[in-house]
Amino acid sequence: MISSSPRRLRLAAVGAFVASGALLLGACGDQTDDAGNEGGDNESAQESAGGGGGEGDAAGDAAGLLPQEIRDAGEIRVGSDIAYPPIEFYDENEEVSGIDPAIGAALGEVLGVEFVFENGTFDGLILGMNSGRYDIIMSAMTDTKERQEGGTDDAQGGTDFVNYFQAGSAILVPAGNPEGIQGLDDLCGLAVAAQQGTANEAVVQEQAAACDEPIEDIISSVDSESITALQSGRADAVITDYPVALYNAAEAGGGEEYEVVGEQIDAAPYGIAVPKDQPELRDALQAAVQEIIDDGTYAEILAEWDAEAGAVAEATINAGSSDG
Repeated sequence: MISSSPRRLRLAAVGAFVASGALLLGACGDQTDDAGNEGGDNESAQESAGGGGGEGDAAGDAAGLLPQEIRDAGEIRVGSDIAYPPIEFYDENEEVSGIDPAIGAALGEVLGVEFVFENGTFDGLILGMNSGRYDIIMSAMTDTKERQEGGTDDAQGGTDFVNYFQAGSAILVPAGNPEGIQGLDDLCGLAVAAQQGTANEAVVQEQAAACDEPIEDIISSVDSESITALQSGRADAVITDYPVALYNAAEAGGGEEYEVVGEQIDAAPYGIAVPKDQPELRDALQAAVQEIIDDGTYAEILAEWDAEAGAVAEATINAGSSDG
């Protein structure tokens, strides 16, 4: 289902991240439940996060909610597939940069710990977290019921999500749109690339099921392979996150190589994934996200990356509603 109100993001120029005219892509997009939190066990956390009071309610409370082992460690290990500019990527100095790392740094200030980003394959992140490799995940990950409930092999054990941003999928095509693609129905009979294990892959699969003429799906484990397929002509289009598609369209080849067509597809919340057996950590993160929303830090970060269109006003838990 296509969003009725497309979002526009003006994306900052970072030419150093263009490699052979191509930038890496991101990976999520799905439907959202505007009702916010799921379940009564989140009510007290919502109150401490600012849901029922002034800005001062969250101040100090978030750090106090952290599990003792996290406080003792002084850091939160963050699993992330660091290849989604402008969400998370390695800059020219091989340092982690982007929206998620900036938000993580701000949350670390509130919580009194350091957010340490560790690179991993996207479809292995939840498994890595639930096996103890990471404490949480920040990786442009769409909050879905399926992921919450561990409904797929790559989400065994499930996860809770603290929702902090919103975005959908988009269709990225070569400049000039040679196939005349205007929406999902126009993908029938074409070759379409997406990243494995993401909601963008689910968009391709769902559309393929509705086509009379089959889609040739090109599913890769990393997004660089999707953009390479588009650049080489092997793919006619790529399904990727809306802000990431806009970033590539604006920056690759000086803005002359790709374009985004149609409207944003199935806008949904991004979530910080937290193990289900760590409710204290989940609630601390929710309170911290709400604090940086309330004090303006969050808005400043999104403005720096020209990503204000994805802003949320409230830190919710498990707001995603789709199974895709």
